[in-house]
Amino acid sequence: MNLTPWRAKSNADGTSLVELRTQMDRLFDNFMRDPFGMFDGGSQASGDWLPAIDVSQTDQDVIVRAEVPGVDPKDLDISVVGNRLELAGEKKFCREHKDGHCHTMESRYGSFRRSVELPSAVDSNQVTAEHSNGVVTVKLHKTKASAAKRIPVKSG
Repeated sequence: MNLTPWRAKSNADGTSLVELRTQMDRLFDNFMRDPFGMFDGGSQASGDWLPAIDVSQTDQDVIVRAEVPGVDPKDLDISVVGNRLELAGEKKFCREHKDGHCHTMESRYGSFRRSVELPSAVDSNQVTAEHSNGVVTVKLHKTKASAAKRIPVKSG
């Protein structure tokens, strides 16, 4: 039995099965990241894309990093509402093909909105945000009540 190497074949309308699989993978990845976001207006209330987000914490701070390549810091809106960090913005479309034709366009453009539940209570008056190399880092200072307290264990 001879095995034939798999090649991307085009459908009748010209789209390849690889493109279809890529779109389906992206759809399932978004669903697994936030399964109810499309129903409750949570992570993606509008827009076609979501920035990847990392949330970490130290004893004093909660740190949220969001990948927002191509987004001007002036087009970012960051706010704290209760125990949630709201991150919204827009990546504006920029056509630079003056004389030629675009053959492939994989970049995503448009607005986005992410809502991240914070793992600890934070002081909304002590929040800083920095933008560098397409990544925005938001540092939120924890309240004293939510700061970790080490409990010594006595041996008896």
